[in-house]
Amino acid sequence: MGSLMQSEPELEKKPVGIRFLERIKGSKLSYNAYQAIVLIVTFLAYASYHAARKTTSIVKSALDPQSPDTVVNSILLRFTSFKTGQKQEGWAPFNGPNGTVLLGEIDVAFLAVYAFGMYFAGHLGDRMNLRIFLTVGMIGTGLFTSLFGVGYWANIHSFYYFLIMQMLAGLFQSSGWPSVVAVVGNWFNKKKRGLIMGIWNAHTSVGNITGSLIAAAMLRYGWGWSFVVPGVVIVVIGLVNFAFLPVNPEVVGAERDEDVDSSEKIGDSVNVPLLLSSSDSETDDKKRAVGFIEAWRIPGVAPFALCLFFAKLVAYTFLYWLPFYVSHTAIEGEYLSDETAGNLSTMFDVGGVVGGIMAGYISDRIGARAITAASFMYCSIPALFFYRSYGHVSLLANASLMFLTGMLVNGPYALITTAVSADLGTHSSLKGNSRALATVTAIIDGTGSVGAAVGPLLTGYISSRSSWTAVFTMLMGAAFVAGLLLTRLVMAEVAEKIAESRPSEECRSPLDHQGHVIEV
Repeated sequence: MGSLMQSEPELEKKPVGIRFLERIKGSKLSYNAYQAIVLIVTFLAYASYHAARKTTSIVKSALDPQSPDTVVNSILLRFTSFKTGQKQEGWAPFNGPNGTVLLGEIDVAFLAVYAFGMYFAGHLGDRMNLRIFLTVGMIGTGLFTSLFGVGYWANIHSFYYFLIMQMLAGLFQSSGWPSVVAVVGNWFNKKKRGLIMGIWNAHTSVGNITGSLIAAAMLRYGWGWSFVVPGVVIVVIGLVNFAFLPVNPEVVGAERDEDVDSSEKIGDSVNVPLLLSSSDSETDDKKRAVGFIEAWRIPGVAPFALCLFFAKLVAYTFLYWLPFYVSHTAIEGEYLSDETAGNLSTMFDVGGVVGGIMAGYISDRIGARAITAASFMYCSIPALFFYRSYGHVSLLANASLMFLTGMLVNGPYALITTAVSADLGTHSSLKGNSRALATVTAIIDGTGSVGAAVGPLLTGYISSRSSWTAVFTMLMGAAFVAGLLLTRLVMAEVAEKIAESRPSEECRSPLDHQGHVIEV
């Protein structure tokens, strides 16, 4: 019990759940135990964010059952729905001629506020208690997500009501990503960070899948439940976060590991160590939060942020429009119900889990984040083409190509928003400053979120005024640009690998004038 004897102020810093666990155990928790708690709590937290975010895409077809493609397609959809007993009246104002556009505007409003709030969230996150900051964001997200669903029972048909609810939900959601990445970055050093965070980043796809299944299942009881249930879930998990999340080792008095490999680099910093161990610099600079402009100047931040702009444009177009696209596209000559389409769309997220883990593992093995991210983005181009061209052939073909597309699209997205952000947030140019993680993460993901707002907006307009083929052409172009933006970093990493593969002058065996090795 002696290990539990601490000053009262120190005890007060610990989350109540941690103090409860320590009382049960009778001693302080180990460093590994804290790491496990951090991974589990942050995983649940961000999975619940995505579950709440995914509901809109599932409910789209219930709000606007009309097809944006052709009148014939609309008649076939109504006939199929009549056979299955599913009501297709929709919900005003989204069931009118401009329903698809209005849904796209709600998406872009949510994501625009989310992206705008992200920059401020990162700035605040590096200056506040991340546990409290994250909890407030989760409760606020749950509240306004639920209020969107309340419009069903209150018989609200004002577009601006739903628009405002989504904007407020987006504002509170912006606190999530910078907070969870900063906390995980505080507890895990560079070694195997790509693999660990690749596995951990499965929360995005798990949240999307969970949100899809919940929202699809609740549709039969009324679309309002599809928002209220995920809203309640995120509030409950927010309270768990408040009770158990240790923000950093210092708060709970845990001793840090010394497993940092400071020799790995990214792009512009190939001649400078990317990371410093948190114990390498105990100066007052660690206490100073990094400014916004200073964070942008960190080598590698700008190209990865701009790459993520286009990567998230593709990923979030699928996040918000895939169930709608599936339900409005004939597969084997038949149209799927909203619930079936929502369930099928989870294959994209299953592929995303595999892609995130693969990208993290590969980047750890070859020590090259930019090469890995760019390769995945380029490979996603033919995957997008084949999904659009052959996804209608059969359910198996659709699910398989959707899985492949999700793996290649979400792989680099997951890598950049997790391992790359954490790497750059602890870059050696910061001289050991540990209060840059949330700011750097917010810059990278905030810039990406601008693209996430643009993609669904363009999709709403293009699909209603042109065709889905034009939408996929846009997505393939975005994937190409995303890979292209990493060219400089890729070339730097390739040059580094070539230099590493050449034996140094000291290691070469001396040769005679005929080229034979001289034995020493």
